[in-house]
Order: sequence, then C-alpha cells, then structure tokens
Amino acid sequence: MMDLPSKRIFVTGGRGFVGRHLTARLAELGCRQVFAPDEREFNLLEAADVDRALREFRPELIIHLAARVGGIGANRAHPADYFYDNLMMGVPLMHKAWKAGVAKFVAIGTVCAYPKFTPVPFREDDLWNGYPEETNAPYGLAKKMMLVQAQAYRQQYGFNAVFLLPVNMYGPGDNFDLESSHVIPALIRKFVEAKEAGSPEVVCWGDGSASREFMYVDDSVAGILAAAERYDGPEPVNLGSGQEIAIRDLAPLVAGIVGYSGRIAWDATKPNGQPRRCLDTSRAERLFGWKARVGLEQGLRETVGWYVKNRSRP
Repeated sequence: MMDLPSKRIFVTGGRGFVGRHLTARLAELGCRQVFAPDEREFNLLEAADVDRALREFRPELIIHLAARVGGIGANRAHPADYFYDNLMMGVPLMHKAWKAGVAKFVAIGTVCAYPKFTPVPFREDDLWNGYPEETNAPYGLAKKMMLVQAQAYRQQYGFNAVFLLPVNMYGPGDNFDLESSHVIPALIRKFVEAKEAGSPEVVCWGDGSASREFMYVDDSVAGILAAAERYDGPEPVNLGSGQEIAIRDLAPLVAGIVGYSGRIAWDATKPNGQPRRCLDTSRAERLFGWKARVGLEQGLRETVGWYVKNRSRP
C-alpha cells in the first residue's frame, strides 16, 4: 500500500480534464503535496523543464496523465504530432523519473493501443495481436511504448512503473470543442445547439455501427488512484465500465437527455474508427479491487447538466 497523503505527488496533465478531477480527489483525501503545473510552466517536451520539475518537486509518485488527445478528425489531421508529442512526453519522463529515484510511476495509456480487430471484450493478453485502428494508430502506439518501457525498467532496474489502459472517458469539464473533442462531448454540444436553434436535423459522423465503451471521469480517477495505492506489477490493466453501446444507440440517448427531438442523420463518408470497443476489467478488480460504479445514463445526465450550466455562449 502506498499512503498517498504522505507522498509528494507530481500529476502531469493536472490542469486537463481528467487531471482536474484527479487533483481535486487527492485534495479530498488529504494529500497536501500535489504538484500539477501548467504546460506553460513545465513543458514535458523540453528536457530542461522535466529536469527542473523533478528537481523542484522531488516527487515520490508520478501520475502521467499528460497527452495530446482528440477525436478521429484530429487524429487524422495530425498523426505525426500525436505520435511525437505523446512518445516524447512519456519516454524521457519515465527514464528521468527512474534516474531521480522516484518510488512509483503510473503511466496512463489508451484503449487506442489495442489491435483494430481485438476480440470483444478486450483482454490485456490480446494487446499485441495485431495493428491498431489506422486513424489513431500513431497515438495508440506512442502511448503503448510506455508499457514496453515500464516492463523493461521493472525487469532491469526493479522500477515500480505500472501501465493502465482506460477507455474513452467523459464527464463534467470535458473538451467540447468540435474540432478536437471525443464522441460524447461532441454529441452533447451538437444536440444542445440544435435544440436551441430549432434545427430539424443533426448529422453525426460515420454510419453509427461502431460500438464504444465509456467511463465516467469519477470512476477513472478512482481506478487510477487505486492502482497508485495498491498495484505493483508488470501486467497492463484495463480500466472501463464494461458497458458497450453502438454509436447509433448512443446518439438518440444523448438527444433524449438533452431534449432534442429532431432527426438524427449519419454521414457515412466519415470514418467509424475501430469497429467495436469493450474491455474486460476483471484484472483491475482482481489486482487492486477496483470496479466502475457510474452507469452510462447517470453519467450522461451529469455531463449534460454541467455543459448547459457552464458553457460559453456566442
């Protein structure tokens, strides 16, 4: 067991969507030595900034959330950026953390690391049985290299680095920018704006046949912290809700919660992404006693309510 309130904790990406929820939860747990600097203060792509952060914060635990992320459109438009930035934010940081004597490193990967046609539900043992879905392969593979690194550093140096594989996360404070958002915040924004404008139709990407699994942000934070406290092993571990839904079923569910009653159309010229996504989360429950608690409809209602209350209006 790692006693989190007694530790000096460096949360990369702590000002981002999941990071804000995670640092708030750490504060609730009584952690008083949490460092979550802005990218403008410490840029993880700059070696000197990484050295300075480790020297100034002297962390005992690093939770590496920082990532360049986005939906299918953003991944297709910037594959080189998504590969380079995610690789170079993770690999040098873990290396320097080991050299600095950091006690534990929690690396946050992505479901995009799985092969395109992974049998459902995705099991961690299938992680290397094929190439990822093409539209987000550069991102998924860059994050996946932290698993290779964590296992190599554990084997050679005994470094306690663990690797988690969360599914798509959503919740209050998510990214609702249509140029870079994931599917749930994009749908929420589209339906809210269509309802207000009286639009008779909302067009969604793809044909709706792809399925996804979504995890509410509070559940993801609980899983990450459970692993930080209780997990010390080489195996990658899935974090998810275990609830799969087709996008063609998700869209009307979101529309109903928003109160939009117009037509939902599908633009089949746009990519679907990976055909199916649903995780087997039994390893997380077995190794560190974590299981998601928030159902999809409950989480969507919380997220819609937050967006309607807090969004910026034109």
